[in-house]
Amino acid sequence: MKRPLIRLAATAAVIGSLALAAGCSGEPVSFETPDASAPAGGRPVAPPPAKPGEPPVPATVLPTGPKAEFTTQNTVDDGTRIGVTTLEGRKSGFTGKVWVWAPPQYFEPRYAGSGFPVLIALPGGNGYPKNYWMGTDLKLQSSISRWSKEGKSLPFIVVMPVLNPDDKFYYDGSDIPGQEKMGTWMTEDVPDFVRANFRTFASRDGWAFMGSSSGAFVGLKSVLKHPDKFKAVIASGPDTVPDSPLWAGHEAEKAANNPEVLAKALSARPSSPATDVYLAFQIGTKESGLANLRSFIRNYGKGPVKTRLEVIRDGGHNARTYVKGMEDGSIQWISAHMQGPVPSS
Repeated sequence: MKRPLIRLAATAAVIGSLALAAGCSGEPVSFETPDASAPAGGRPVAPPPAKPGEPPVPATVLPTGPKAEFTTQNTVDDGTRIGVTTLEGRKSGFTGKVWVWAPPQYFEPRYAGSGFPVLIALPGGNGYPKNYWMGTDLKLQSSISRWSKEGKSLPFIVVMPVLNPDDKFYYDGSDIPGQEKMGTWMTEDVPDFVRANFRTFASRDGWAFMGSSSGAFVGLKSVLKHPDKFKAVIASGPDTVPDSPLWAGHEAEKAANNPEVLAKALSARPSSPATDVYLAFQIGTKESGLANLRSFIRNYGKGPVKTRLEVIRDGGHNARTYVKGMEDGSIQWISAHMQGPVPSS
């Protein structure tokens, strides 16, 4: 494996145990909110008119159903809750856990008719059977809650699916022939699940990834492969080429899931509001890979491929370093290029 995951994997094990030990009530939790303006679920709600000189606001899509049953995994400092459910992926055929958190603004009456941006957060390590971002000690959710009040971040819905179907192999978030369809799970089933249960935007302007290490690779690859669906990613300590041993004998499919191949093709196209993607790279000064990221940016950061690099002083290959980098600028950069909720008045 090219990804130095030992410390991230160990961190995941510790965080998982902490999360289960603290605040896990198992009580039902609901993310439903009143919406007086609602037509039938799944039908777009007409957006408010754009202000002069600003782009149009994407239409809000109300929850389509079927509704999932969530139980409380953890409670965040601000009183919001992280819920967990089991998702049976209709398109991938894979069944796995998904954790979700909605920011305080999601429950405010003034945003009852508005969509919210979605951040699909992926862990490093194997990311199975837990996604360590569902723990509260890394403070991802409480930080986003605070940053959104400070104007540093949009109030994202944070969605945390399992990354792999087992703890034996990496599947590179891809549909590797003969294996579980983890690419379809990540880019189709998980977004469909979010649209079924939450107010979202019809446009890709409301969809992004963030991830550490192996999860950063998956987020980066997903955005580059599906720029029509996702607009941005915060990729922390990522590889930029696929390296699962399960690709053996499937070189064409492997190339079709290679971020360098995908970025090269996309960067050759004209820049356009419909295809521009925003890649926020992060790396600590105590980890390897900086030269590779600079090479990636130099070679492919052109045309529709917009890039930013956050070098985190004294940072290592771990999730806490990457949350610091998000606060230092990465989350604000992608937020500036995405759509936030629109109040009713």
